[in-house]
Amino acid sequence: MTTPEAAVTETSDADFAADVLAAGTPVLVMFTATWCGPCRQLKPVLAALAAEEAGRLRVVEIDVDRNPATTVRHGVLATPTLMVFRAGEPVKSLVGARPKRRLREELADVLD
Repeated sequence: MTTPEAAVTETSDADFAADVLAAGTPVLVMFTATWCGPCRQLKPVLAALAAEEAGRLRVVEIDVDRNPATTVRHGVLATPTLMVFRAGEPVKSLVGARPKRRLREELADVLD
């Protein structure tokens, strides 16, 4: 059995197209940074969501400091920024940490 933390994977500028844009299921990307407190608060929420929605939603994170090309390409100006990609296109963008119940409500249209 995998732990919830194992359900969230990390991607990079080099792997973003393969990991996110070419994915067969919707992908929730958290643009994060090691120094970002709200990002750390959001990690367990995303890990739980990834475990609960395995097969319907993939969750990945990308460090904005180590991967500036992807960060700039998608217009990310703040961390944490959550973007949902479906069929290679961004379909939803949320900025800031939030509790799991609220995040689920905001992602309902993507998960259905």
